[in-house]
Amino acid sequence: MPELYELTMSEAAAQIRAGTLSPVALAESLLARIDALDGDLRAWVTIDRDAVLSAARQREAAVQRGEPLGPLHGVPVGLKDIFYTAGMLTACGSKVYADFVPEFDATSVAKIKAAGGIVLGKTVTTEFATSDPSPTRNPWNPAHTPGGSSSGSSAAVAARMVPAALGSQTGGSTCRPAAYNGIVGLKPTYGRISRYGVVPVSWSLDHVGILTRTVADAALLLTVLSGADDNDPGSLQHPVPDFAAQMAEHDRPPRVGLVRQYYQDYATPELWAHTESVAHRLAAAGAEVAELELPDSFAQVHSLQRIVMNVECAAFHQANHRIRAADYGPRIRAGIEMGLIMPTAAYLKAQRLRRKFRADLNELAASVDVVMTPATPAPAPKDLNTTGDAAFQVPWTAAGLPTVTIPTGLSELGMPMAVQFGSPWAQEGKLLAAAQWCEQAAALNQAPPIS
Repeated sequence: MPELYELTMSEAAAQIRAGTLSPVALAESLLARIDALDGDLRAWVTIDRDAVLSAARQREAAVQRGEPLGPLHGVPVGLKDIFYTAGMLTACGSKVYADFVPEFDATSVAKIKAAGGIVLGKTVTTEFATSDPSPTRNPWNPAHTPGGSSSGSSAAVAARMVPAALGSQTGGSTCRPAAYNGIVGLKPTYGRISRYGVVPVSWSLDHVGILTRTVADAALLLTVLSGADDNDPGSLQHPVPDFAAQMAEHDRPPRVGLVRQYYQDYATPELWAHTESVAHRLAAAGAEVAELELPDSFAQVHSLQRIVMNVECAAFHQANHRIRAADYGPRIRAGIEMGLIMPTAAYLKAQRLRRKFRADLNELAASVDVVMTPATPAPAPKDLNTTGDAAFQVPWTAAGLPTVTIPTGLSELGMPMAVQFGSPWAQEGKLLAAAQWCEQAAALNQAPPIS
């Protein structure tokens, strides 16, 4: 019989609703797992055990009273330490925010609580969700980076310390660490999930990300979190679709567009060979796989994303940087200082060209059910002074189109490898349906070699 900490979010929620799983027992199992592993992995920064167990007892009592239950009732969730959480330290991995305790919840946090979820704690982030590495270790091999910036969230989910966690993505900060840690990472359409109460890197690039062990769990959490928010001017104003119904509608072998251009040259031979083998497996299982050509506007997208990110990051941090520059890590400080001297004309041109690229990539994605690429150029590097290479996520983040990363195997060194799927604007249902079909075709059941 599996341990309670091994349950996925969907499994735990279903068992709690059926009255066969105690929310208190689940919380205790996860806390014990954290006690056993986190001294080495360092995925968590703040956990209020008394609050967690108190919330679990309240959820259990609600089940016993026969009250209506939300879709996440009694299920613990981790929060990247940039999400405002009322009364809980939100330090953003930085000396600058070392004592910051918000007075309110981020919209996404409030929605988790309203759905019956329990905040298990705050997971480690790189400093202000940028490039200076965090202390978190990869559960597959602690000598390898877990990626970033959602390093703690990804490692915690992979190590079965929590069934799901929130992250963020401005370049590749959800899907890259998901790939490095062998889990599912979902970056929805820009604005699908409110960023209100999430400490920003770049307003026009930031996305709330979802980290789980299955595509079904990612879909469940997306359903809970989606929706317009007057407090976030960038949130999507469209009605939230029924993602489950969309997934059911598209439950068939997908049309997959494999992109060889750029990705084959930039990936290691092992990673590209693995990607091609996954494409062959999908085709053998019934998927239609064809190759796609990238638009000409792809050539500039990485530079455009960097310009926009640096300028907007500098705008947010300018006041603190003026008086506390020495308290910033070297990489975020360099980015801020680059952004402060970037000409306005360069920023505006970058935004204009980025819009053109979004239209081009959207048109490409609309020609198939999903566009497929390797998730990363290589498995997680054996280097703790890096968060890895976000090059394969940046185009999708810059365009704001939805992507999902799913684990597809292990490298010769035993590190996770993954593929990335992308879809047109606001087509998460189609994306998740194809990803779930591919997840089932891959038939993996891999977990880190830790106990």
